[in-house]
Amino acid sequence: MKIAIAGAAGRMGQMLIRQIAATGGCSLAGAIEGPSSSALGRDAGEVAGVGTKGIKIMSDSAAAIGAANVVIDFTVPAATVAHAKIAADKGAAMVIGTTGLNPEQTAAIHEAAKRVPILWAANMSLGVNILLALVEKTAAMLDPSYDIEVLEMHHRHKIDAPSGTALALGRAAAAGRKVKLEEVWRKSRDGHTGARPAGEIGFATLRGGEEVGVHTVMFAAAGERLELNHRAFSRETYASGAIRSALWLKGKKPGLYGMKDVLGL
Repeated sequence: MKIAIAGAAGRMGQMLIRQIAATGGCSLAGAIEGPSSSALGRDAGEVAGVGTKGIKIMSDSAAAIGAANVVIDFTVPAATVAHAKIAADKGAAMVIGTTGLNPEQTAAIHEAAKRVPILWAANMSLGVNILLALVEKTAAMLDPSYDIEVLEMHHRHKIDAPSGTALALGRAAAAGRKVKLEEVWRKSRDGHTGARPAGEIGFATLRGGEEVGVHTVMFAAAGERLELNHRAFSRETYASGAIRSALWLKGKKPGLYGMKDVLGL
């Protein structure tokens, strides 16, 4: 499997390149960065600390994706949408870990998935995806007297809030209660908010330091509180899931897939 990495010089991009080097059955075929990146022209393997790979980091996304069977993208929404269109034009599969897309950008990903297989997940770690399943099941078992709150913390550089994983956890809880998240969510609280409405799913966001990712879902009732928690200590868990997903996409029909498909959950 020939893999191109978008955002190759970033922290996640470098981790993905290291993961490719450590995984059998795949190789680095392309490395993409923005036109202003200081890493342009450098060997992607050297940037990632795994030695020379003979793949230069370039801003020509079409050339990099055209040389690959699949492109992995953990960048920003606008770039992800542009790469999805190129992937569809080139017949390359795609793994997307980008979050924070608006409805128009989301529609563009769905459109690209009509032509090529695309795996899109807010979080690609095995533990988080098991957590999603547990949250949905727990929400289905507990009655609405249990208030649901989702707490997440990430490093100071994260640009979207709540995190894509936090929103996915909220959607899992809403699915368990058979409601639409958008109809019951409270993304922030400030000032005199009044009593908490019954059935609300709340979110709390923390940012600071180099925290890779902490997510806790609380089910709070009058006499007890149940917490389901996941903490990531390294981006390696996300990179491992992304490479596993890329290999899983081999031979798949066009369509939009998720980690439930990869893991058989």
